[in-house]
Amino acid sequence: MDHIVIIGNGISGVTLARHIRKLSDKKITIVSAETDYFFSRTALMYVYMGHLTFQHTKPYEDWFWKKNRIELKKGYVKTVETKSKTLHFAEGDALQYDKLVIATGSKPNKFGWPGQDLEGVMGMYHKQDLENLEKHAPNNEVCKRAVIVGGGLIGIELTEMLNSRNIPVTFLVREDSFWDAVLPEGESAMINRHIKNHHIDLRLGNNLKEIVSDENGKVKSIIIQETGEEIACDVVGLTAGVSPNISFIKDSEIETGRGVKVNRYLETNIPDVYAIGDCAEQHEGINGRKPIEAVWYTGRMMGETLAQTICGNRMQYKPGHWFNSAKFLDIEYQTYGWVFAKPRENEAHFHWKHDDDTKCITVCYDKNTNEFLGINTFGIRMRHEIFDIWLTEKRDVDYVMNHLPEANFDPEFYSRFENAILFKYNSQFVNQ
Repeated sequence: MDHIVIIGNGISGVTLARHIRKLSDKKITIVSAETDYFFSRTALMYVYMGHLTFQHTKPYEDWFWKKNRIELKKGYVKTVETKSKTLHFAEGDALQYDKLVIATGSKPNKFGWPGQDLEGVMGMYHKQDLENLEKHAPNNEVCKRAVIVGGGLIGIELTEMLNSRNIPVTFLVREDSFWDAVLPEGESAMINRHIKNHHIDLRLGNNLKEIVSDENGKVKSIIIQETGEEIACDVVGLTAGVSPNISFIKDSEIETGRGVKVNRYLETNIPDVYAIGDCAEQHEGINGRKPIEAVWYTGRMMGETLAQTICGNRMQYKPGHWFNSAKFLDIEYQTYGWVFAKPRENEAHFHWKHDDDTKCITVCYDKNTNEFLGINTFGIRMRHEIFDIWLTEKRDVDYVMNHLPEANFDPEFYSRFENAILFKYNSQFVNQ
């Protein structure tokens, strides 16, 4: 009987294990150095904010794994020997596999800043980070100020967490507007204002120069590159993106770039070795996607797809239309299809914003054919499956705008904006 060993117990590895078990009787072992049991990484922030306990972040009861004959091994993989199909652990023991899946996720980026390894400097990715945060920022007496470095989704989450305990936050964003490599100008500007409205000290166009230590090797302050200003703080959150967590295979024969290189079947260059989730890198991006996608939804899809291949039904990974969701403090964000920060040459954007400055949509379409290409929504929930159908059917933008109520998650709530959105859309097109 095949022994499938999965390194990593995040959404990708666990989805894979569950689906292999549904399809077969193979022996399955999940290896993780982080926690005994799978937990929902995206829910970590709510533990700190007091909405959940850590126990609540576990989607499955602790007995689930044994009942489903999925063995769990806690340990840190030091090296992978592909010729003998053996994993060697930091603790000194070893494990044989028939098929190996690397699902080790990401680690926070560090860019060689002086002081980046001091006590009180942390990412917000692992359960250990949450424990570290409880230690260094339990309240605003122990932590009088925190500085967050990097303006992505993890940065805004960590800011919201600290803000929930009334800890003053300075948020260093190197871009001139929040997340402006991803969001169109109107949306990014709205989020800048929203962050400031929460009394967060948002510093746009600012880079970290160094983190300064006190006499005990703990954070004392940071210095801003552009101005030389020193800001006293007790915690520094490094949230300048993530990169694949694959240092343990650098000396193996498995081909790596930034991540573990895989083909469309999620196979590496070594037979019986696969990679999925944040750590997997496609040789080239699929349908305009990036070669590495550190996204919860795609991790889950890769797990489902690879289970088929491992159980004898070799299947290509086909992620379909791009979608993602996030939350910026009180504003929910969803994106379906492609809406780039700046329209490409054949594209145009239609943008509508509500007067209360917390709701907006941006619709992207092909200005030659009028084909609908994508939508971003802020503060208005939309139905994923409807947009998925419209993108597949290549509907034109006129159709989408006139049928938006069908896609709305909460039609009564939406009806208040429908006329304003359509009025603006129609007047923009009539005047062209």
